[in-house]
Amino acid sequence: MTMDSPGSSWFLEDPVSSGQERVVQRICTRVAGSVTAADVHVASLPLGGVQVWLDDPRHRWQFHHRMARELRLAGWHTETGPDRLLLLGWSAVCLSHRVRMLGAALAGRLADFDRTAFTAVMVATRLRHEGFPARELPSEVESRCADELRWPARLADLDGLERRSSLEPLRLRLAQVAGLEATVARRCGEHLALASKVARTVAGGAGPARRRASRPPAGLTERMVCVSVPNVPERAGGNGAGSGAESAVTAR
Repeated sequence: MTMDSPGSSWFLEDPVSSGQERVVQRICTRVAGSVTAADVHVASLPLGGVQVWLDDPRHRWQFHHRMARELRLAGWHTETGPDRLLLLGWSAVCLSHRVRMLGAALAGRLADFDRTAFTAVMVATRLRHEGFPARELPSEVESRCADELRWPARLADLDGLERRSSLEPLRLRLAQVAGLEATVARRCGEHLALASKVARTVAGGAGPARRRASRPPAGLTERMVCVSVPNVPERAGGNGAGSGAESAVTAR
């Protein structure tokens, strides 16, 4: 069934898209967090759409509105009732908002690689000083940087979702969203690869590779990496083995 009354901007498709319940469950569980995740329930509505409710009445209103905000960011129209949250179909307004948010992320946070490198340096250094296993450091730093970027989790939530519509304007909007999401996913992958590389540098006690003379001087991020490398020998008792600090100085 398609709801298309004058002035409306959302459309209820029947049947529910393939994978929609699983995706809604993932989104709402992530928003609810570990404390209330087990209390999140999702089920299809008879005429299309999805309903979400919590077993625990405590903070129900707060969680429903958080979930609704994240579901609207995914492109769905939602209604918040006294005891449950209703997801009623694609919204042209919400899909347009997603387009704006994806574009803003690409032009803003996802364009700032220095911030990711700085975060990776600080996290990796703190974890290493706390005795975190060096071999597990890159994956842990990458995970924390992914949380800071936020979009990797949002895109992962939508895995397996079939997004379709019988209306041409919505199909075009969904295609635009998919294209932007692919770009955001690639950019996030570049950020996480950088975070992992920085963490491996800190874990291994070696400074960045020597820069070519034709390139500009080391920036703030690379100097931070150099300073973060512990001043310990790379090989115990080996002749000519440089310390991490010496490697860092060479890299400048």
